[in-house]
Amino acid sequence: MAVTTDGGVAIPRIADLLRTPDDLEKLASLKTDIARKKADVDARLREGLGQHLESTQNGMSTLAEGQKLVGQIKDEMKSIHDLCEQAQAIRKDFPQIDYLARVHRNFEATRAMQAGLDSFERDCGEVMRLLEADEQDERDQPHLLEAHMKLTKLRDFRDEALDQISRAKDESLRHTLEDWFAPLEPAINLFNGHVGAICLSILDLVQSGNDGLVVRLAIVLHAEEKNDERVRALLDAQKDHQDLVSKFTSFTFGPKTIRGYKDKFLESIEERVTGQFEGIQEDFLEDPDKLVKLTRWFFTDLLVVKQGMQKLFPKKWKIFKTYVTIYHKTMRAFLMSYANSQDISPPQMLGIVHFIDPYYERMAKLGITKDEVSPHVLDNREGDMVREYRNLITKALTSWIDRMHVTDRKHFISRNMEAIEQDAHGHFRTKTLGDMWRMLHEQTDLAGSSQREDVVEGVMSSMCTALKSRQQQWERLIADEVDKYKNTAPELLETMQPLQEYLLAIANDNIACVDDSPDMVNDITAQAGYLTRFRDHFFNLSTPPSARFQSTNAQTEVEALREGYVDVATHAMASFVRLIFMVDFKTITSDLFIPNKWYQEKAMEQIISTFDDYIGDYHAVLHPSLQDILITEIADNLLVVYLTAITRNRGVKFRRQDPFSARFRDDVLAAFDFFQKQNPEVFNESIKPNWKAVNYTVQLLESDKMAVPGVYEAFKRDFWDLQLSWVEAVLKTRDEWDRNMINAVKRAAAGTYGERGMETIMGKVTIK
Repeated sequence: MAVTTDGGVAIPRIADLLRTPDDLEKLASLKTDIARKKADVDARLREGLGQHLESTQNGMSTLAEGQKLVGQIKDEMKSIHDLCEQAQAIRKDFPQIDYLARVHRNFEATRAMQAGLDSFERDCGEVMRLLEADEQDERDQPHLLEAHMKLTKLRDFRDEALDQISRAKDESLRHTLEDWFAPLEPAINLFNGHVGAICLSILDLVQSGNDGLVVRLAIVLHAEEKNDERVRALLDAQKDHQDLVSKFTSFTFGPKTIRGYKDKFLESIEERVTGQFEGIQEDFLEDPDKLVKLTRWFFTDLLVVKQGMQKLFPKKWKIFKTYVTIYHKTMRAFLMSYANSQDISPPQMLGIVHFIDPYYERMAKLGITKDEVSPHVLDNREGDMVREYRNLITKALTSWIDRMHVTDRKHFISRNMEAIEQDAHGHFRTKTLGDMWRMLHEQTDLAGSSQREDVVEGVMSSMCTALKSRQQQWERLIADEVDKYKNTAPELLETMQPLQEYLLAIANDNIACVDDSPDMVNDITAQAGYLTRFRDHFFNLSTPPSARFQSTNAQTEVEALREGYVDVATHAMASFVRLIFMVDFKTITSDLFIPNKWYQEKAMEQIISTFDDYIGDYHAVLHPSLQDILITEIADNLLVVYLTAITRNRGVKFRRQDPFSARFRDDVLAAFDFFQKQNPEVFNESIKPNWKAVNYTVQLLESDKMAVPGVYEAFKRDFWDLQLSWVEAVLKTRDEWDRNMINAVKRAAAGTYGERGMETIMGKVTIK
């Protein structure tokens, strides 16, 4: 019985495949499948056998080579052993051989030293002759290389001799040697002068096509650089191996000191560019905007180096990159010297900021990217300098306006009438208004010269803030001065008229700022429409604020200023009228509604007559736009004082038998006649609707007790801010008032709602 690889029995497997007679038909396909699987197994066996055979052959080859290598090592070890045995015999004679070698070398060096000393002065003269000959041909200097070669040998000879004396620790002959070598110094100085002159004029030589002299200079510098590298290497070796220095004391001619010609060449580049910058300083201070033009030579020099000089110098020097680094460093030092200065002026600041972009653009044309020159030529301080420039403008603006306020305040408090003038139309004005707007015009031009939107926008916002602050200062100052007249002292009465005229001048100033009369808008010197011209001036700059700023911030700020100027003008007119009531009408208003006095004296006619006199006196000096405001303020203040007097004056009592309704009507008619005569349109639109409150007040006083709550409800609907406390005080002036009537009104107040809106005249009428 056959057994399979997994321990199974083959017969059962065949039995599984041929279970029925019909399965015999599958024999062909089964044989094909088994043959395919057998071929696959045979292929894998052949592949595995081949790999195994290859590995075996490689291993055998490696073993053979290893055996060969071991044999070679044995042969080498044997050779080394033989050499060691031979060296033992030679070693005994080595000290004597070394001694004789050193004696021979020293003897030869001594002969060379003697020969050099004998010919030293003659050789120095030869070098001087060559250099003097070059002075006669400064353009080409054909003997430069020969002079350098001879001079180098002489310097190496001198250095070696002095070094030997130093190491011998015998100073007795040192001064003699130094005197002997003295003729060398003039030659060195003359040669250095020639090299220095060539270094300083090297760009001019390249531009003039004198490539030969430039190449000779490059050869000299290259040779000196190699000598300096040898000296540095020797010094480093001596520093690291002090114990071996004494063993190598034989004469070896060569450079002993670092001469630094390459460093001097680099210093000459820096000296040249520094001198160029010093030459443009005065012109830059006079006109900072010309910095781009003044530095044309800077980029011309770099172009000369790139196109004509790179091929004349060793590639490893990267001469163009060297020039770029030194020039960029010097440019940065020049700009930073001004940027860090406390005395830098705004034009200089602006000139530097405007220079940065053209600088990098022109460097890019030379193939130099911004990343290749570092650090940044201005340390990325453009933003800081722009902000500082803007701050300088705003600080100057704020300081100027503050000083103006101090002056205005001083004149206003002292009632200095010399600070007031009359314009071409005869209107009162303060003398500082035109100066302020001219100063703003100048500062606007200064901001526009920055050619930067952020500066223009920042300055405009700062100006708007400063102007808003000035509006608030005037409002507070007016209120403080007018409040002094609440308790009128005799000495104050003398200053009342100057104060009133000052108030009119202030009102005229503020209304002139927003008065856009067609005939004045285009006149820059006219004292009207200042705010509009201020806005248009900003919008018409060569670099105006952005469209977004114009439509948002600028529009909002200008409109706020416009409203503020109207508010200040209105406040000044209201204060003017308030003064009249506090001083002129103090006695008259205190007698209003007092039995006997009110019915017998015509207080309203006296008040109207006084107002008529004031308007007649000041009509010509008041801006036309303020005429209506004055009439409205008079009407409103008169109405407030009139209604407030009912509850404030002592002894007010309305008896049923007294003709108080008729007296109210006479007062109102007198007032209406006056106001309608002044301006019928203003009277009908603004004044008459407010005086409707007098009618409601009369109804509160004369209506039957049961009808009073209904009157209150109608009153409240028309004047939503009507004070219940004032209504209660008015009702208590009725001779037959009682608590039930007051309570009924309070109940009506609890159920009455007046739609809120803008403040009405009754919001100002209180019992306080």
